[in-house]
Amino acid sequence: MKESFWGAFVVGLGITTIILMFYFQTLTNTDEHNYTLLKETTEAAMTDAFDIATYNTTGNIRIDREKFVESFLRRFAQSASLANEYRIEIYDVNEYPPKVSIRIKSRKTQSLAILLGGQDTFNFEIVNKLDAILETPY
Repeated sequence: MKESFWGAFVVGLGITTIILMFYFQTLTNTDEHNYTLLKETTEAAMTDAFDIATYNTTGNIRIDREKFVESFLRRFAQSASLANEYRIEIYDVNEYPPKVSIRIKSRKTQSLAILLGGQDTFNFEIVNKLDAILETPY
């Protein structure tokens, strides 16, 4: 009888460990996805917003603020995960020299119904920040 209780304990502990590993893997993947999406989208939007006319006339490297914001939001919306709520804060866009500062907060609701057997849910927020400068090969 004693060995069967140990067997049940080991199986229960294994199932609990697998559930916790799945939960933390979901958090890590969400954070990685958001950061990679933020980095790639910012780079592409800055390239789209590059002002070629100013470069041809004066030789200065400059981006257009409105074009950057429009391109960034469009690209981010196309690739964002639908399971999260996003709050995008573009709090600094310098046209010359080209620099942007962006913060993305993603909110996700998780349920602990599997672990606790009830309807307990909680919200958490993952914040990613990026300061980007447009670099040229010259």
